[in-house]
Amino acid sequence: MVQRNGPSKGFRQTGALLAGDIRRVGESRGFAVSRVLTHWAEIAGSDIAAICRPVDVGYGRAGLGATLTVLTTGAQAPMLEMQKETLRQRVNAVYGYAAIARIRITQTAPTGFAEGQAAFAQAPAQPARPPQDPALDARAGRAARSVSDDGLRQALERLARNVLSSDRH
Repeated sequence: MVQRNGPSKGFRQTGALLAGDIRRVGESRGFAVSRVLTHWAEIAGSDIAAICRPVDVGYGRAGLGATLTVLTTGAQAPMLEMQKETLRQRVNAVYGYAAIARIRITQTAPTGFAEGQAAFAQAPAQPARPPQDPALDARAGRAARSVSDDGLRQALERLARNVLSSDRH
């Protein structure tokens, strides 16, 4: 009898033995992780893609269907939780079979540690600034003239310019 190390005492779970085969079969039927990553907005839809992104596709111990892990911010997680089944159906519709059995949501803040940073939908483009009015600039400059600190004076000038320009509208 061959003695084996570890708690399995010579036995292995069937899922562990078949995981590689199941993965190869899944990929041969068109399920490639890269497709989910590269076509995320088209697969998930713009509404879901704006609040999350895929980070992993893993095969569990059972080996039947993959688990898609998506990254979102803590504020968006409850909304995404309610859309998990819709997302799973959209991904599986692309492949034509139940490639994804489960969706797991992981959360992070939009800024933080390098591994946990999430960048979702790009910020909308800022509208073009209207041309500066020299008379408005002069009034803003006079309002902040008495401040000796350059940074504070410039900030007060911007504030005065904003306040004075909003009075016009």
